[in-house]
Amino acid sequence: MTDTHTPAAGATPDTAAQDPAGSTRRQRPGAGTGTGTGPDRASDADGGRASGFLALSRVMLVTFVRDRTALFFTLAMPLMFLVLFGFLFKGASSPHLKVAQVGSVAVLDSATGQTRAEIGQTMTITHLTDEQSALAKVKKGDYDALVEQGPDGQVIVRYSASDTVKSGGVQGLMSAVVQQANLDAAHVTTPAYTLVTGQVEDQSLKPIQFLTPGLLGWAIATGAIFGASLSLVNWRKKRLLRRLRLAPVGVGSIVASRVLVTCLVALAQTAIFLVVATTPAFGLKLTGNWPLVIPLVLCATLAFMSIGLVTGAIAKTEEAANGINQVIVLPMSFLSGAFFPLDGSPHWLQQLSKVFPLHYLVTSAQTVLSRGGGLTDVLPQMGGLLAFAAVLSLIAWRLFDWEEA
Repeated sequence: MTDTHTPAAGATPDTAAQDPAGSTRRQRPGAGTGTGTGPDRASDADGGRASGFLALSRVMLVTFVRDRTALFFTLAMPLMFLVLFGFLFKGASSPHLKVAQVGSVAVLDSATGQTRAEIGQTMTITHLTDEQSALAKVKKGDYDALVEQGPDGQVIVRYSASDTVKSGGVQGLMSAVVQQANLDAAHVTTPAYTLVTGQVEDQSLKPIQFLTPGLLGWAIATGAIFGASLSLVNWRKKRLLRRLRLAPVGVGSIVASRVLVTCLVALAQTAIFLVVATTPAFGLKLTGNWPLVIPLVLCATLAFMSIGLVTGAIAKTEEAANGINQVIVLPMSFLSGAFFPLDGSPHWLQQLSKVFPLHYLVTSAQTVLSRGGGLTDVLPQMGGLLAFAAVLSLIAWRLFDWEEA
């Protein structure tokens, strides 16, 4: 009878071989061929990291788009605030004013008694000598108006229309001062003084010029902080971070994917805000340097993300992260001038607002969008935002834990 030998159970011709002693040994496919070593292995590793980064970015972006709640709070709700504030703040009265005076102005220099007291309570007057420099500062927002003496008793007031609240306050106050001066000169048959007003910009500026940068900054800050924080907590809680750590994807790819998606969302928010605000219903007029808002938004997004990374590293649950973020975002929004100017607030409060990165995004966005500011006006702010992001990211790295506590 012929003795027939069969391969071991489960073995295949590619994976099992018979040695002379009759024992079966395993062979890995490709063993001994020289593949998978040297430069080829390094190339495969680089390709794996690149594909891992792209795959993570795609998954994060698709997850964000499919999350209707995230879409609403990141894109729809901030837009609702823009529309609401755009209709509500079409006219208002004014807080304390900063006025530049060029040369002598009789109605101001000769004011006494109650008129002088009212002037001191409602505005601060700075005496300048150069008219063109003063006009440039009014247009930039350093002063709310320029007042100078014109011929035949004219009192010329030039204001910035980018903030209708303050421009209205300047005109109302100067009108009252001129009327009082004419009453004091009642023996004259014709008014001794007349008020002539005009804005330093063209006549097309609207209140939306001031509202858009503030609400845009608030929307970007909210999306970046909550997005980074809640994602980090959720991934750690579901042990997804542990799986990613063991997967052939570097930590740098994970962080870069989150940064890329958050920056894309911030740019989408910016585009939507500008498109809506520039419609005829609101009439936003962009200055020639408005594209500078793009790198400004990217720098601010990194700063806001770093805040979210810190809160996400500290918080152990989504509820805790949400509470910590609310405590940070709400005060920062109101103290940074995102909703209303802080010129009439106490000095210490104005100084406190400069601690928050949102303050620099709002003021810089106003400069480039509606006041004609250039690169030199926003470059220091962008550098400060990047430095802020670097410091808080380092803190988050020290506090970070891959595992759920």
